[in-house]
Amino acid sequence: MSYQVDFKSILIGFLSAALLIGAFSFKDEASEKEGRYQTSVAESGVVILDTKTGAYIMSMNLSNYNWQKGDFSTTHRLSKAK
Repeated sequence: MSYQVDFKSILIGFLSAALLIGAFSFKDEASEKEGRYQTSVAESGVVILDTKTGAYIMSMNLSNYNWQKGDFSTTHRLSKAK
């Protein structure tokens, strides 16, 4: 029994494999947007966090709508400097 494999068959096999890998590697962009923002509510206030960028807004006194903006990288850098 002798098997012969020609260049055309190998090329078709590699291109088919590349097409399948490429087709399965794409992510659905809509699925990333779900759950991007997280909210934490307590008696002392509200924090809304953007989990993708690390930015947040918070209010410790909901009666006067005093919202403060920030991000975790700046907050972390400032806390290490003290």
